[in-house]
Amino acid sequence: MAPKGKVYRGSVKDFPGFDASQDAEALYNAMKGFGSDKEAILDLITSRSNKQRVEICQAYKSLYGKDLIADLKYELTGKFERLIVSLMRPPAYSDAKEIKDAMAGIGTDEKCLIEILASRTNQEIHDLVAAYKDAYERDLEADIVGDTSGHFKKMLVVLLQGTREEDDVVSEDLVEQDAKDLLEAGELKWGTDEAQFIYILGRRSKQHLRLVFDEYLKISGKPIERSIRAELSGDFEKLMLAVVKCVRSTAEYFAERLYKAMKGLGTRDNTLIRIMVSRSEIDMLDIREVFRTKYEKSLYNMIKEDTSGEYKKALLKLCGGDDDAAGEFFPEAAQVAYRMWELSAVAKVELRGTVQPTESFNDDGDAQVLRKAMKGLGTDEGAIIEVLTQRSNAQRQQILKAYKAHYGRDLMADLKSELSGSLAKLILGLMMTPAQYDAKQLRKAVEGAGTDESVLIEIMATRNNQEIAAINEAYQEAYHKRLEDDLSSDTSGHFKRILVSLALGNRDEGPENLTQAHEDAKVRTVLKLADVSSNDSSDSLETRFLSILCTRSYPHLRRVFQEFIKMTNHDVEHAIRKRMSGDVRDAFVAIVRSVKNKPAFFADKLYKSMKGAGTDERTLTRIMVSRSEIDLFNIRGEFMDLFDKSLHRMIEKDTSGDYRKALLALCGGED
Repeated sequence: MAPKGKVYRGSVKDFPGFDASQDAEALYNAMKGFGSDKEAILDLITSRSNKQRVEICQAYKSLYGKDLIADLKYELTGKFERLIVSLMRPPAYSDAKEIKDAMAGIGTDEKCLIEILASRTNQEIHDLVAAYKDAYERDLEADIVGDTSGHFKKMLVVLLQGTREEDDVVSEDLVEQDAKDLLEAGELKWGTDEAQFIYILGRRSKQHLRLVFDEYLKISGKPIERSIRAELSGDFEKLMLAVVKCVRSTAEYFAERLYKAMKGLGTRDNTLIRIMVSRSEIDMLDIREVFRTKYEKSLYNMIKEDTSGEYKKALLKLCGGDDDAAGEFFPEAAQVAYRMWELSAVAKVELRGTVQPTESFNDDGDAQVLRKAMKGLGTDEGAIIEVLTQRSNAQRQQILKAYKAHYGRDLMADLKSELSGSLAKLILGLMMTPAQYDAKQLRKAVEGAGTDESVLIEIMATRNNQEIAAINEAYQEAYHKRLEDDLSSDTSGHFKRILVSLALGNRDEGPENLTQAHEDAKVRTVLKLADVSSNDSSDSLETRFLSILCTRSYPHLRRVFQEFIKMTNHDVEHAIRKRMSGDVRDAFVAIVRSVKNKPAFFADKLYKSMKGAGTDERTLTRIMVSRSEIDLFNIRGEFMDLFDKSLHRMIEKDTSGDYRKALLALCGGED
């Protein structure tokens, strides 16, 4: 069933010993009389390939003179009926039906059009066009042109030609030229040259485009997706993003679509059915793998939790297995991860904060504005926010001194007296040096009853040697105790050892050492995670992790992670989650994520602080304050890439009053 030379990655295979007449008879018996045997129907149909189902339809008509699909529609109902009937159609006819339904009636289901036309191969597109003509006696291109408009319509028409280049031979010169043309058509142009985006993304081969995207990242410092979001809009933007995602990894695109179809309240059953049916004989195993890696739960379990009855049973049969139970991964997804590490090794992304030193800075003038804002009855919070969120930390330290010199008063004390709640915590945090602020957060995490391990992990796992040294000094000065001693007395076991190691600030700062990276990644000498033997104690496992993750340089660790994937077909983060638990697991995962992509690590923390009921204002404040001059601009970009919404809008929606004003000022703009 797989193309010659390729491994079959579907979850549904040809049924051995298949007999179309026997199956037709079984289905007829399951539907005759009062009621129908739904269990028998789903068991049979989900365990046959599409080619075999088509033969069953023909045998059914020959034996009983009846249309099997019509009988199934009559006997079954609801979502289960839609799923089973979809399975009975050949793939091209199923796609044709989905597109016809997407354009029927008032309004158009653009998401359905995007999903199908952005993800299908040239041959699948040609088959779809022919099936649409055969089934509805209409021209698909004409119907799409009549139902859509603008650049969205133009790109759909280009995709509908099914003429994407398929040559694996790539010209380096053309790759560089296409990357340059895309940059000049968007980021470097007043307005956007949409035609250039349509031509390149609609015609070039996937292999070529992957290299173009790599080159684009090198010359622009940002992924192509971020530029598309900035330069394009509406359905056209969504279509182009879908094309890019499918070029990078079709399996990841569908994993994301499936996750969004089931997350939150309600299930988008049409999307769920369409993908589970259309990918069951193509790449369902890859989709499952990407889903498990990306969302930390198996597709099988999410379907199980989100659906019910025979509908659920049929979907689970198409899914083909539970990766939470299996605990193993497939080499294809590991190869995708390996390519991502290759790209990260060459990409030079400039880290940028959102708060910059103010030009023509006047510390005495700012001190006067702040004094006036707090003098007399009431407080002008707006004036305080405007001054302090628009000055760098070094400038705020000068304002502290000027305020003291001018008024003989402690600005921190006055701010503490005049402000309250979350706004006070944020403004006072801005007035401390970064090291003082981190020291205070760590102190609060260990003092009193209970320990806030998540704060300890967040700070200790993400700071560099210079920042750690400054924190140690600030901690000693403020609390007359060594940070290492407080960490040791308040934590235990391997978690304590990790924190103490990080608190030393002795991480190597050199470049990668390929020979050493190869040794560090060796399963025998480091992790032995693919098949840990019974005499391998978890103690030695965690010790080996600590000796590498807490001491090697970031560039070196990136190479170690890449080598680890090459050797084991496992991503190191999943390996940690599989073999460890509790605070030790969380600390190692935080280090790995920080090494992989620190802005993405903080973007994820910010999202979790605001999603769902209630807001974790401590985390929100801590990250916005501590990253505002380091990489908050990059965090904003990662936030948009990961969650398809801007950090600015989520803060706007999730907070209120002067606290919101201050956070938005630090955020620095809408993406």
